[in-house]
Amino acid sequence: MRTDLQIIEQWIKPGSHVLDLGCGDGTLLDHLQREKQASGFGLEINPDHITTCMSRGVAVIEQNLDTQGLQNFDDQSFDVVLMTQALQAVRRPDKVLDEMLRLGREGIVTFPNFAYWRLRWYLMRHGRMPESETLPYRWYNTPNIHLCTFKDFEALCYRKNFRIKNRTVVDGDHQDRWFSRLWPNMLGQIAIYRITRQED
Repeated sequence: MRTDLQIIEQWIKPGSHVLDLGCGDGTLLDHLQREKQASGFGLEINPDHITTCMSRGVAVIEQNLDTQGLQNFDDQSFDVVLMTQALQAVRRPDKVLDEMLRLGREGIVTFPNFAYWRLRWYLMRHGRMPESETLPYRWYNTPNIHLCTFKDFEALCYRKNFRIKNRTVVDGDHQDRWFSRLWPNMLGQIAIYRITRQED
């Protein structure tokens, strides 16, 4: 598995009940079921990904977070709620984070860091919205509608009284590099956070 998914795996206890928002082709949930004896569901809207999940034996629900929300799940019905590389694509990331911590004791979130130095340099040099391996779209066709940085995310957590239990960073190849950890907002490409409510 990719290094970022390996990091997430380390934060999940054996036997956990997991909800994966925007689960893609089910790679992470499938691995957690086999290696951590986890149970749970994935939510996905891409029909091809849903088919792949089903072929892997991953329980998946076709559900759009923006239009359907998460009201079909009860409070604290999961140990962990995951959202990898999808937070920036929803209409209200703040509301999704609230829902993640309503449904689960912990939330694990990953997103591309828009403050990465190459993106800053591209914007300064060309005066156009940057494109990169982690953001490979044009400004007019990107699914990423709420780009943010490490500092933006942490400011939101502070405002919502969320506790950041762990934070790490990987590069565009999903590798954990010491220099990215040294100055994540400038040198990190993909942010990985583990959050809870303050009272937990």
